[in-house]
Amino acid sequence: MESNQLAVASAAWLQHPEAGEPQWWDRLAAAGAPLRERLPDGRMRVTFLWRDPAGGPAASATVRVYADVNSVTDHHSSQPQSLSRLGDTDVWWWQAVLPADWRGSYAYIPVSAGQTPPAPNADVRESRLRHREWWLSIMGQAIADPLNPAAGYRSSWGAALSPLHLPDAPDQSAWAAWDQAGQGADPRRLAEIRWDSAMLGKARRVWIYHTGSVPAGQWAERPLAILLDGQHWAQRLPVFSALDEDTRRGRLPPAVYLLVDSIDGRNREEDLPCNADFWLALQAELLPQAALIAPFSDRADRTVVAGQSYGGLAAMFAGLQWPERFGCVLSQSGSFWWPHVELHERARAASARRLPGSKGRLTERLEAGEMPPGRLRVYQEVGSREEVMVDVNDSHRAALERAGHDVHYRVFEGGHDWLCWRGGLLQGLGCLWRPWVAP
Repeated sequence: MESNQLAVASAAWLQHPEAGEPQWWDRLAAAGAPLRERLPDGRMRVTFLWRDPAGGPAASATVRVYADVNSVTDHHSSQPQSLSRLGDTDVWWWQAVLPADWRGSYAYIPVSAGQTPPAPNADVRESRLRHREWWLSIMGQAIADPLNPAAGYRSSWGAALSPLHLPDAPDQSAWAAWDQAGQGADPRRLAEIRWDSAMLGKARRVWIYHTGSVPAGQWAERPLAILLDGQHWAQRLPVFSALDEDTRRGRLPPAVYLLVDSIDGRNREEDLPCNADFWLALQAELLPQAALIAPFSDRADRTVVAGQSYGGLAAMFAGLQWPERFGCVLSQSGSFWWPHVELHERARAASARRLPGSKGRLTERLEAGEMPPGRLRVYQEVGSREEVMVDVNDSHRAALERAGHDVHYRVFEGGHDWLCWRGGLLQGLGCLWRPWVAP
């Protein structure tokens, strides 16, 4: 919810007589941004701030600074949310009121007069396509927030992002070593291999990481987690130090992790949406290759398949199709609409962009009794602001429970966002591996 009424703390900054002066910016940099203040109803007012490097309006060509805030601003709008310039200063600002447990990624996109969105016309489809092309054309100008003291990172398409954690958001303290110092993997426990798949006719990188310490005689009993979109967890938001920290805390058992690269967008769309060939190749080729480097258990109840979006769908498919090998599923914002892409179009025209009861093919197959018998342990989550994704996840959760699977289901305050998923990944692993954590 947007507001232009200044709360006390932000007013002290924005109405200060030195606003925009170098000493004002120095104090703001020391305080850190965005500014956050709790309102009487418990929600948070967040003030986003950006310094125009060219100065005030007389010297600067910047006419808009779009705020791309995951699950809050709508870049599909004909007039996406922009910060506003504070008088004749170099200060740009915008405020939003959010739930205190919200978390999300954001970026700023400064543009000049020739880069504003095209005006819509009577042809709705053509206008939508032109707007999408415009948005993609400016995404390369996205910048992380230089006033945000937390470490920035890159989106799946390479855009710079900053994190924003409101005070009641779920715990992500295991990520502190990465957030504060960029701490990565212990190189002694990390191996990068190449999986040349004869069955699939393609090659990809796989990162193998093991945590904790167990006697050599027990290496082959270690739980295994397969993380899809492994390039993200290895390079964009490296998960290694967070896994080490939660293992040290006793929240996770010593384990082996396989981070499987999705190669590129085309191969991702080919391999992840319910592709049996991909999983047959992974079982026949990759798992034996990886076990030679870091032995792990082949017990289904110790094996987790984890994924996000298409990966969440893929993880669920693997568990339902081969419950004797993949007994634990960690699905985050799973694309359970697949292959009915029209659900997204229908949802955009619906009230609140929701379609309760919507479902995709995997849910339909599960309801029809077409999946092999077995009982999975499932950790499934979706963001409250993901619109029709909430509906298809609700439908799939209900189908899982009717089929007798053990489901832990969570709706978090946020969107389709790796920043949210990184916390849910650790929480889900802890939930699914609870029997294997030493008391």
